Amino acid sequence: MQGQEQQIMVVVGVPTAHADAIMDAIASAGGGVLGNYTHCGYRLEGTGQFKPDEAASPAVGKKNEVNYVPETRIETFCAASRARAVVQAIRAAHPYEEPVIYLVPLLSEDDLP
Repeated sequence: MQGQEQQIMVVVGVPTAHADAIMDAIASAGGGVLGNYTHCGYRLEGTGQFKPDEAASPAVGKKNEVNYVPETRIETFCAASRARAVVQAIRAAHPYEEPVIYLVPLLSEDDLP
């Protein structure tokens, strides 16, 4: 990348009722910023599933059962230098013990052949 910091795509699923709080946390850590805009991202509604074992402390659902929860998948981005802070902010605001967070390096137009 010439003159622009590497960007990282950040993807996380969260119970729908917590989606705004997660996006606020991401924005407060410097994620989802595009020019003069903050809180930039994309949301998709779906169903998350998980089966907590006996040692788990699920925020929702029952232990030893497959649980299905209405979730929102948030897709946003941040500069690589902000990625650790964004992940920490997500973990602090997320209701789940073990949120799944995807971090995917993004190409810029300058990186294309």
